[in-house]
Amino acid sequence: MKTLSHRWIHRVAASLALLALLVVLNPARALQLTDDRGVTITLNAAPQRIISLLPSLTEMVCALDQCQRLVGVDRYSNFPQTVRALPQVGGGLDPSVEAVVALKPDVVLMAISSRAGERLEALGIKVVALEPRTHADVRRVLEKVGTLLGVVDAQRVWREIDAGVLAAAQSLSPAVRKTRVYFEVNSGPYAAGESSFIGETLTRLGVKNIVPASLGPFPKLNPEFVVRANPDLIMVGDTNYIGMEQRPGWSSMRAMREKHVCLFSPEQADMLVRPGPRMAEGARIMARCVTDKMAASHTP
Repeated sequence: MKTLSHRWIHRVAASLALLALLVVLNPARALQLTDDRGVTITLNAAPQRIISLLPSLTEMVCALDQCQRLVGVDRYSNFPQTVRALPQVGGGLDPSVEAVVALKPDVVLMAISSRAGERLEALGIKVVALEPRTHADVRRVLEKVGTLLGVVDAQRVWREIDAGVLAAAQSLSPAVRKTRVYFEVNSGPYAAGESSFIGETLTRLGVKNIVPASLGPFPKLNPEFVVRANPDLIMVGDTNYIGMEQRPGWSSMRAMREKHVCLFSPEQADMLVRPGPRMAEGARIMARCVTDKMAASHTP
């Protein structure tokens, strides 16, 4: 019996030694992710302290139920409400590097257009640059953020967005489809063209964007272009609407004459210009706009 006990002890000891060796030789697999710059980032584990420098990325982290990992944001990240209490590290394009470093993040999420990436990396901070610009980008970036956070079904959020946009499209009556729409994102005037994510939403709703894809996603237009196009409906934030009627020739456009103008509150405008989890809500707002302003015009 004593011999058997010794043998058993030796076997257990040998198994534990082998297990310890395997742990040393095979530590927890590092997390690798290739961002939109084509740079591969390696992390020892899913990050627990995250700074987000792009509102759409901030919203994605929270939509994936990981808002608690955010320790800082850019000054424009304001949704959901809880992120407003977080430290702000400046603008997304040119944040305060000192403020970012002070928060000791495991990773910083930012747009590829941000100028802080190289400086932060030089200080040993991990940077992941992701910039959604189209519907396909939103789906792809959600998957990337989900991988980074260790969230298994990140595409759940995309399925909800997609279903919401489809429902908004189905809410429009055939009579108002093909309404010719001008969507102004800024009083430059900068417009949302067909190739932008806003333009893609308008296309899915079944309306016609007067700004063709050939002009780019958010082109600065000659105001005369809009006058010549003579849209049926204008969508614009209420602050950008100020002075629009005084632009040369604009008061003669059908949309202005017939008051087919949808004015969005600052909160709605914020949401509408962000390619992220609230795109379905944006689609519903635009669909309501089309119905409210155009349905009467098409009543027999």
